[in-house]
Amino acid sequence: MSNHTSTPGETRRVVERHCDVLVVGGSAAGLAAALQLVRQRRSVIIVDAGEPRNAPAEHMHAYLGYDGAPPADLTAAGRAEVRRYGGEVLDGRVLEVTQTDEGRFRAQLTGGHAVVARHVLIATGLVDELPDVEGLAEHWGRGVIHCPFCHGYEVRDQTLVQIVTHPLGLHPAALFHHLTDRLTIVVHGSVDLDPSELEPFRAAGVNVVFDQVSRVVTGPGGEVTGVELESGDPLEAEAVVVSPRFRVRAEPFEALRLEFGSHPAGFGEFVKTDETGETSAPGVWAAGNVANPGDQVLQAAATGSRVGSRISSRLAQDDLQLDRPRSGAETDWDRRYSGERLWSGNPNGALVAEVDGLAAGSALDVGAGEGGDAVWLAERGWAVTANDISAAALARIAAEAEHRGLEIEGLHADANAPRAFGTERFDLVSAHYAAIPRTADSRALHNLLNAVAPGGTLLMVSHDLGPRHAPIDTDDNSRAFDPFAYLRVDDVKEAIAADPAWVVEVDETRPRPAGSASAGHHADDVVFRARRNEE
Repeated sequence: MSNHTSTPGETRRVVERHCDVLVVGGSAAGLAAALQLVRQRRSVIIVDAGEPRNAPAEHMHAYLGYDGAPPADLTAAGRAEVRRYGGEVLDGRVLEVTQTDEGRFRAQLTGGHAVVARHVLIATGLVDELPDVEGLAEHWGRGVIHCPFCHGYEVRDQTLVQIVTHPLGLHPAALFHHLTDRLTIVVHGSVDLDPSELEPFRAAGVNVVFDQVSRVVTGPGGEVTGVELESGDPLEAEAVVVSPRFRVRAEPFEALRLEFGSHPAGFGEFVKTDETGETSAPGVWAAGNVANPGDQVLQAAATGSRVGSRISSRLAQDDLQLDRPRSGAETDWDRRYSGERLWSGNPNGALVAEVDGLAAGSALDVGAGEGGDAVWLAERGWAVTANDISAAALARIAAEAEHRGLEIEGLHADANAPRAFGTERFDLVSAHYAAIPRTADSRALHNLLNAVAPGGTLLMVSHDLGPRHAPIDTDDNSRAFDPFAYLRVDDVKEAIAADPAWVVEVDETRPRPAGSASAGHHADDVVFRARRNEE
């Protein structure tokens, strides 16, 4: 991939990505679905705004193998597993999803980027809407709880106040009474409850109060100590129980005219799906709380995994009708290289610096893009093979080579394909910012190493992720690529660390040079050069 000469103050390039499946929402359901899909070799992009429903909770419970773990731990592990197979997780917010004339789905993201996908999975979850009582929101997920299965064990034998704000809000009271004999039920305001529903609780010794809660009372350490009633009377409590209403995060999908159902307990709506997880809009699926509001994290993940497998099956059936199915990655890059020129046409500066002094021989340029590096090498006497997953990119290289009177061999291959580079070995194998998706068996990495001839050089350059992956405000911006889903310098270093066949000659992070004639660039390069010993 050649050097794009963006400089500070330059208008940021917006990108339209293409993939098999777009997953909107990156919590348990979305990640579980994505994991099924990437293991079926589908290109998956997850766009996540970082707003999980359980974010206020310090721990999650009843998730086999993760009971008591912080929710963020599960998310981090899920992201790592999805990225292990090349799936991308992008920080961002989807503003609107529409269907194109080709039958695909186009998602507009904050900041201008877009994702076009064959299928969409909605895993955006719910937003809990708490009663208008001072202090509830501030302690939500800690001293204020709603689910006896999520938090009940942790408040067993404690003094609890349950605020009932609507007729069906009494539903979990029996479970909480089973967990503690110090439960008070406050019928908040003019809730239309059948008195007979309260009699079993009174008979069991539960204190039932008809009043309105005005605020949550806290102690000197900020912990919940009770509630204050509208009458002025205090009620002691070590935790407060409330049943919120909810709304689904479905605003970006209004143009798709989804069907909604009402929760049987009257707490809110959900996106209706069939038994496979597909919504009323063909090609659009839903999983997790957005489709099943009562699911805990474990059930949401299970549903996501099931729906992911169904989407995989649908894609496989559709591909049977195609003469030559193309991978999502090939489609993505072909679309990008079929438009305006992306890069400057100059060689990458690290290539110029590191190849200077090497005797010209055979060279393999992996992820050659528009050919800035390949052309530069060919002009200096190298016998160049330019590799890319995109036929459109190789066509541009061929046109430029013909224009300059150069011979450059094109190799249309996915770096992750078996024997992607054939049996030939090269004096120089170069990969600059190559977007090679990870695989669990590191197939592309082994293809790269095996392509280097005895005495030959491997040169790999990546972006320094530090400054390039600082937190962003997803209300204003989004990311176009997930660098953690791609092969990186660190992977190469780890693979050859204990291999005596290799000698590391350069391993450093340094300011990205301008190249032979290009302007400066703000990003740092991670440069790695190693030589294979003579056999």
